[in-house]
Amino acid sequence: MKKVFQSAFVLLAITTAAIAQEKAKGIIYEDLNNNGKKEKKEKLLSNVLVSNGVDVVATDKKGAYELAITNDSPIFVIKPSGYQFALDAFNLPKFYYLHKPQGSPQLKYKGVQPTGNLPKSLNFGLVPSKESDQFTAFAFGDPQAYNKTEINYFIEGIIKDVDKNKAVFGISLGDLVGDDLVLHPDYKNAIKQIGLPWYNVMGNHDMNYDATIDEHSDETYEANFGPNNFSFNYGKVHFIILDNILYPDPRDGKSYWGGLREDQLKFVENDLKYVPKDHLIVLSFHIPLEDNNSEWFRVADRERLFNLLKDFPNTLSLSAHTHIQQQIFYGKDKGWKQDKPHHEYNVGTTSGDWYSGEMNQQGVPSSTMRDGTPKGYAMIHFNGNKYKVDYKVAGKSQDYQINVFAPKAVVKAEKSRHSVYANVFMGVPTDEVFFSINDGEWKKMKFTEEEDPHYESTFYKWDLSEKAVKGRRPSKSVKSTHLWSAKIPTNLEIGVHKVKVKATDMYGKVHFGETTYKID
Repeated sequence: MKKVFQSAFVLLAITTAAIAQEKAKGIIYEDLNNNGKKEKKEKLLSNVLVSNGVDVVATDKKGAYELAITNDSPIFVIKPSGYQFALDAFNLPKFYYLHKPQGSPQLKYKGVQPTGNLPKSLNFGLVPSKESDQFTAFAFGDPQAYNKTEINYFIEGIIKDVDKNKAVFGISLGDLVGDDLVLHPDYKNAIKQIGLPWYNVMGNHDMNYDATIDEHSDETYEANFGPNNFSFNYGKVHFIILDNILYPDPRDGKSYWGGLREDQLKFVENDLKYVPKDHLIVLSFHIPLEDNNSEWFRVADRERLFNLLKDFPNTLSLSAHTHIQQQIFYGKDKGWKQDKPHHEYNVGTTSGDWYSGEMNQQGVPSSTMRDGTPKGYAMIHFNGNKYKVDYKVAGKSQDYQINVFAPKAVVKAEKSRHSVYANVFMGVPTDEVFFSINDGEWKKMKFTEEEDPHYESTFYKWDLSEKAVKGRRPSKSVKSTHLWSAKIPTNLEIGVHKVKVKATDMYGKVHFGETTYKID
């Protein structure tokens, strides 16, 4: 009887210890000397948020937190404004700990190695930093290199074009590489050359495609970048990073679908409880929220996300994935709960049209996107809870915002069948776009839902040239969401005539572009 009692006592002790280990505990402190250790003179920080990917808790007066965890839990700090994290060798913020005692499941690409027992205290240091409410962040769409040659194109065409003095940090919006996850370190080596703190989003080409459940599709991504769902603050802006790819597709077990899991939506709900209602909420994910009759994105998830944002009047979403550039607005017909539509900026990609086209002056493929947008990246300017966006075409000056296309030469005639086209890279259909001939009267151009003729003229070069054209042939064009056209006069005097275009974008900025055409 005594032995049975002792065995039961030992079993109870083991069970109790196992339950106790299901809590992550630690402190958050002000790391003044940025050495990763709590010194006596460094104060503990209260009201700093910590999460396990679902729950969000605030540290107490002694800077302490406690969170329930599983055998596959990230523990991360939600950066408060006025502080920064220490950076690793690749300029990625060190804001998390991955708790995976047994490590990742066996997959083609390596995941997280076994982390063993949970440390008794998981402490995180925050470095004080002066942060203005006015700041700029870079946004990169789809670097998506499939090999080391394309990694070099990314470096030569994009990284060397970036002026780090124009922003305080950057975000890459997924598809960091193209399926070969061994290239993740090469991508990180490229990004670190910019010299700024950098945040990353997981794309569908960053996933473990041999995973059998969605929760395991990010194992290699986690090993290289950390949690793929987290948030942070800068100034009066709250950034939320989300993996919005469901894999395998729950409808048929094949491919992927845009959407969010229950635990992700719960994290957003818990996270937003601590965000002031007047702050700007910026969501960053890979796949646009556009549903296309549920083919692209699961409508129920978008509606739940929109419901969580209904009390926040200042919002913005950032996405990539499409390899075109467009401004998407969601109204009440799409489940948005406010009178002012929600704006999603679907950012043009740094790989453009997948590194296609002829070599340009930078020595890399020109890679213009299918809607006529040149490859490049965005600069998002924040002022309190407001924002404006500039698009930077790689290898061009900042004022290159419109591509003007007109015939090179036309026959003098009373009636014209020729048009001038203006592709306004950041345009929306309601923008005002005008043209003038030889600095004459400004006349309104018509918004045109067509393929960009300039892009098509380069696309067909691969068919019309009598010599094989070097470089990957571009993709077939798609209708542009930012194209305008107007008939040009052909009854002017013989000679060269100047066409000038003026466009005022959604932020009130005025842009100009021009070209010439000849009348014979």
